[in-house]
Amino acid sequence: MTYRISRLLIIALFIAFLFSLSKITGLYIDWLFFREVGYEVIFTKVLSAEVFTGLAFGAVFFLFVAANVLFTSIVSVPAIDIMFMGKAKIPIEPGKFNKIYNLFGIVIAILGGFMSGYWGSSIWPVALAYLNSVNTGRVEPIFNNDISFYLFKLPLYEAINGFAGFLIFFTILLVVVGYLMRGGLLYTGRGLSFVKHAKQHIALLVFLFFVKLAMSFFMDRFETLYTPHTVLTGAGYADVNARLIVLGLLIPLTVIGGITFCYALLKEKLKIAMYPVIGLITIYILGVAVYPGLLQNFKVAPNEQAMEEPFIKHHISLTKYGYNLDNVQVTPFDVSFNLTSKDLLKNDHTIKNIRLWDEAPLLKTYSQLQQIRTYYRFSGIDTDRYTINGDYRQIMIAPRELSYNDLPSKSWINEKFVFTHGNGVVMGPVSKVSKEGLPEFIIKDIPPSSSSNVKITTPEIYFGTLTSDYVIVNTKIPEFSYPTAEGNIYTSYKGSGGVRLDSLWKKTLFASHFRTAKIFLSSEIISESRIIYNRNVTERVRKIAPFLVLDSDPYVVVNDDGKLYWIIDAYTTSDRLPYSKQLRNWTNYMRNSVKVVVDAYNGKVDLYISDPDDVIIKVYASIFPRTFKPIMEMPGDLKRHVRYPRDFFTIQTAMYATYHMTDPKVFYNKEDLWEVPVHNDKAMDANYLIIKLPEEKKEEFVILMPYTPAKRDNLAAWFAARCDEQNYGKLLVFTFPRDRLVFGPRQIDARIDQNSYISQQLSLWNQRGSTVIRGKLFIIPIEKSLLYIQPLFLAAEDKGGLPELRRVIVAYENDVVMEENLEQALTALFGGRKFSTPSANVPVQTQKLTIQDLAKEAEQIFERAKSLQKQGDWAGYGENLKKLEQILKQMTGK
Repeated sequence: MTYRISRLLIIALFIAFLFSLSKITGLYIDWLFFREVGYEVIFTKVLSAEVFTGLAFGAVFFLFVAANVLFTSIVSVPAIDIMFMGKAKIPIEPGKFNKIYNLFGIVIAILGGFMSGYWGSSIWPVALAYLNSVNTGRVEPIFNNDISFYLFKLPLYEAINGFAGFLIFFTILLVVVGYLMRGGLLYTGRGLSFVKHAKQHIALLVFLFFVKLAMSFFMDRFETLYTPHTVLTGAGYADVNARLIVLGLLIPLTVIGGITFCYALLKEKLKIAMYPVIGLITIYILGVAVYPGLLQNFKVAPNEQAMEEPFIKHHISLTKYGYNLDNVQVTPFDVSFNLTSKDLLKNDHTIKNIRLWDEAPLLKTYSQLQQIRTYYRFSGIDTDRYTINGDYRQIMIAPRELSYNDLPSKSWINEKFVFTHGNGVVMGPVSKVSKEGLPEFIIKDIPPSSSSNVKITTPEIYFGTLTSDYVIVNTKIPEFSYPTAEGNIYTSYKGSGGVRLDSLWKKTLFASHFRTAKIFLSSEIISESRIIYNRNVTERVRKIAPFLVLDSDPYVVVNDDGKLYWIIDAYTTSDRLPYSKQLRNWTNYMRNSVKVVVDAYNGKVDLYISDPDDVIIKVYASIFPRTFKPIMEMPGDLKRHVRYPRDFFTIQTAMYATYHMTDPKVFYNKEDLWEVPVHNDKAMDANYLIIKLPEEKKEEFVILMPYTPAKRDNLAAWFAARCDEQNYGKLLVFTFPRDRLVFGPRQIDARIDQNSYISQQLSLWNQRGSTVIRGKLFIIPIEKSLLYIQPLFLAAEDKGGLPELRRVIVAYENDVVMEENLEQALTALFGGRKFSTPSANVPVQTQKLTIQDLAKEAEQIFERAKSLQKQGDWAGYGENLKKLEQILKQMTGK
């Protein structure tokens, strides 16, 4: 038996050795990576914290268990005979089991120590946050603790408490088994019988378990601050006036119960020992579960709004704090319908930047027109703004990345040596459309050619969103750069990214790490060769800063020197903010505290603090000195492209729809609840736009989302976040008047569908083998009015489904028009001079309308007149009849 256990121990130690060897190799590879990117301080601090916490928890487990096992084995137990089946006597000699029990117990202590150490090493962020915590200056209202206690200290207390409970309970079981094996604990006809020292030993462990249980009740008091209720999250009336009182009472009662239990155990009065256990269970069930429920149902529920009012205030206040909604500027937006052509000309810059292209159809179009080769892919379309030939313009940009899944000939040489990078970007204005309905380009083709001041000098993309595996550059085999009509062009890497394979030792380690002997055996690798790994920009940043949560949409930027960079928004989050509403992943505190910049050629990573007031980023900056840079140090040509992240704005939008109601009575009754509008059977997305905000003098880049009242279709407000440097991060809400109708997206869609001319055209196109794609509906505030704009795309089956922008629908007040481009639609709505939108590729001038144009306009005016007649708007009906009369006179030449 002893031999078998020893052999199992040797096998276990050998497996542990192999695991450790693999771990050490991985650590060295990681060290080379962190040294490459210049973040050795993070690697050393995290590794030392993992080692310290792992050793601490592993050592505590091993020493505690081993000490109890050894004590159990040395307790003197007399030899006794026990009766088997009431007949045979079986002698028990404790000495025979000592070696087996000791070996078994020590093996368990060692294995448990390793497992505890492995678990303990995973809580290094909790330990470091505890040691570097700073006060927030904000106090939660129930226990009057600073918020930092819950963000940084309570998580470590809970981890230690949970570990202690498992350790003590596991040790009690192990000790009881030991005494049973050695005869120190027997069950006789009169009950359990203990050896004296065994009783004392078990009694001490049981008392420690009761103390731990008392600590759990102490911790449970804080957990009430996260309890979800019907009207709020956090401690409500029943929690504060019942549950917390009983939990506070259970703390001393549990210690007293532990003393009583141990005393009865020492006296071997097991029935008496059960009294405190039964008593505590009864008090817990009645006091923590039953009584608060009765109080809630019979006292709170009939007067819920009044009795929960102070707690609703806490919930609203801390939820707004948790999602950075404390400083939202609310302004009434008194909608008027007196927009004229002069107003549009005054807002010409907004008109020129109205977005017509949607990401989905544009991605298809870019892929078919600019993918060039099958092994290139556009992973997504991003919206940004650039100064194009002196004009502030909104653009759409897509990086052309290499897709390894689409390589025509897959081999290790091709994947690792030849095809190593993507090439350039495609960039175009958001509103320009060619005569064929296709996008116009500012930057296109391979190598990238530009029609503006934005040039690309370093188009190679070694680090991107589709690059997940390693490559080896500067080998004897040239790298593929781009194809031409005459043949392929090749290049070599001149950057500083990657690790040099300048020794046999490094080749061996990387071959082991990536599980391929080809790195070690390849004769194409020379001393100047570099292995570039962690190339996916999201995974690269996550490797460097695992404590940050990354945005789902990294976007590419062209700087003034023509180099490509990725910007990734990073968040600090927590699920430990009291009273704050939780997301589905339990997060209830979130800040966009870091902007990450990744060089697409060299892989250099810079972390810039964009929210210096965030308490969590202050703690991380203290933990990792010299890691984060202030946002002021970001180069100006990159800072101009920082934008408010859509992911965070979407979360804030969802929260503010409810938590703009700061009056507890209004909040309780949900009197002014808002919703994100539904369009095309799904919730609308927030959109980046260049607009002139009310009372502002010039246009700026914002992200915007409209609101509708709950279960209603009209607009209630619109929510905007400013993106440009001087006003970055300011949140604005413009509320619409409640005494008049402001059309929402569904209502505009209904008006479009009810227009006989538009619906007839849509049906006709769908019958001709084309698919009509209705783009996003954009709501554009201009002066004190709203324009509703929706592009229409046609994807013809005989052209491979290439989406073409063929019509633009514009709605204003009660009028809806559909024209070939935005300029014509605005002219049809407002008349007068042509607008200088970039949709038309002709000089801006007044043009004579043809008979067909006049007939089309007459039909649209007639449809509007019929619609107004149905609504009972006789004044509008008469006005449109006068317009129709004028059009008919023009047609007849009178």
